[in-house]
Amino acid sequence: MERFLRGLLARIFRLVWWVGLRGAILAAIVLAVSTAYYVSQIPDYEELLDGRSGGSVTLLDRNGEVFAWRGEQLGLTTAGAVSPHLVHAVVATEDRRFYHHFGIDLRGTARAALVNFRAGGTVQGGSSITQQVAKLLFFDSTRTLERKIKEVPAALALEWKFTKDEILSIYLNRAYLGAGAVGFEAAAQRYFGKSAAEVTPGEAAMLAGLLRAPSRFAPTNDLARAQNRAATIVGLMRDQGYLTEQQAAVALARPAALSRAAAARAGGAFADWVMSSGPDFLTRTTTEDVAVLTTFDPRVQHAAEAGLAEVFKTKVKAGSNAQAAVVVMSRDGAVRAMIGGRDLGGAEGQFNRAVQAKRQTGSLFKTFVFAAALQAGAEPTDPVLDAPLTVYVPGSGDWSPQNYTHSYKGQIDLTEALVHSVNTATVRVSEATGRARVRAVARDLGVNEPLADGPALALGVSEATLLEMTGAYAGILNGGVTAIPYGMRELQLKSDGSRLMAGDGVAPVRVLDEKSAGELVWMLRQVVERGTGGRARLPDRPVAGKTGTTQAARDAWFIGFTGDYVTGVWMGYDDNTPLSGTTGGGLPAEIWREVMLRVEEGQPIRPLPERAPAARTVPLPGPAEVVSNVGTTVQSVLQNVVRGIFGRN
Repeated sequence: MERFLRGLLARIFRLVWWVGLRGAILAAIVLAVSTAYYVSQIPDYEELLDGRSGGSVTLLDRNGEVFAWRGEQLGLTTAGAVSPHLVHAVVATEDRRFYHHFGIDLRGTARAALVNFRAGGTVQGGSSITQQVAKLLFFDSTRTLERKIKEVPAALALEWKFTKDEILSIYLNRAYLGAGAVGFEAAAQRYFGKSAAEVTPGEAAMLAGLLRAPSRFAPTNDLARAQNRAATIVGLMRDQGYLTEQQAAVALARPAALSRAAAARAGGAFADWVMSSGPDFLTRTTTEDVAVLTTFDPRVQHAAEAGLAEVFKTKVKAGSNAQAAVVVMSRDGAVRAMIGGRDLGGAEGQFNRAVQAKRQTGSLFKTFVFAAALQAGAEPTDPVLDAPLTVYVPGSGDWSPQNYTHSYKGQIDLTEALVHSVNTATVRVSEATGRARVRAVARDLGVNEPLADGPALALGVSEATLLEMTGAYAGILNGGVTAIPYGMRELQLKSDGSRLMAGDGVAPVRVLDEKSAGELVWMLRQVVERGTGGRARLPDRPVAGKTGTTQAARDAWFIGFTGDYVTGVWMGYDDNTPLSGTTGGGLPAEIWREVMLRVEEGQPIRPLPERAPAARTVPLPGPAEVVSNVGTTVQSVLQNVVRGIFGRN
């Protein structure tokens, strides 16, 4: 019996040996064939360094400094060119035996398998850096047994074809590290404003920490979390002999911090607007790395943000969900700063109210009414009646505008009508001048949205964006010449600086003659000096502007200018809830003042291009005469129109 059992065991052993040997030979053949297949599929080393699906856009401010990035940023480098601290941080974190195994770290794989078995799931990866490169080149991120098996011949193929430093270089260039940065050179520039060759041990540890979860540990999302993760990696570098105790202590005592540009995160709304205004193939879907030279001014942006924050901190009830947007531009339409809204911690932060929100303009639109009247020949001192008014609207019947104060002043002049934003007088001026002429002036100055046809046009029932309206007022400061808003100065190929496209705005067109534009500036200055815009006054320089409040105070505006800048402010709720006790002459004017106090600080005082009207020598006619004639403005405007058309005196 014993002999029988021994014989049986021997036969089983020989069978197992026979099957195992042939199985091993077969597995080796399969592995060799698979490895050879992957070797044949691997491109040349230089082709593997850039693994992006698209290009990148780097945005530079008016001083040539980077302030924003879009797309997949890349900066090619090699393992020998980066800081040794960075190589050590990556190896210590991802694959401590990288330089000693043949592509598969059997010990690391066994350790990870044991940890995952005990945890009942995948909690630790056992992939070597070579395997991770294989995954980046050939596979998706799905964790399956099949993919892990396929990684083996792919990793062996990489080890066969490339040196360890070449494999590491591919990894350093293809790894995604958050905030649109692909590769460690791009990440070092993105987060620290320096080359990967210059990073400190603490910065290297923070970059290596991004490999596990780029979005979670991105310092632009949560700096404290990124610093805690970096501290763990500094400990690994110390334990593995890459840092001395003293070096580790310094790195822990002085954790990596973001560069000024990355920390500020200023100009996000501006950058998004510029990206959307350029051609897709050179911006959002570019396959090249391009640089956009913009009009953005970080000093002005910080001033705008500080001014807005000051008003909401000191004059708005805590916890308010009211929104606000700000645009600052030069008189030629070059946008210097943009705030798309307050960040209340929700999805509303993604919506740019300066560019995307179309809101009723209210009394802000009245400026175009008086601009059209002046251009047609009226004078700022011409009389107009402030009294009850009824206008017949075909298809709708009679329409009677009401003044905000529900009172009437009788006979006033055009300047007083604008200074105190008188509704009835403005409608009379609009009807006398002609709605078509008013619409033409508004469109020519840059308001592109559809404009109302009826008499309510004069009171701002039409919608427009803050950017459009601010640009239209810039045209007034610009002497009556169009100032269409623009943010892109030039678009260049990043590799050699060659010019791809100019973005200097559109050719200027004269809308108002110099006399009319100068008189309109003078009238708008009176709005601030003694009218509804009084809260926008600055202590050291002249200001002109106009308030705007829509029906039920759902929107409140103030747009004004100094000799240097035109600034527009809008305030309201996204759901059109009425503002409580707020008009354009209130909080928006105060926001404007706080912004411009900071923008103009230290700047020379420049006069406004205003033109005061000649003093009237003939007394204004009495109310009865004005009522019978609907206002001398009608006669003045119509006479000038007739003269212009027929050339008659």
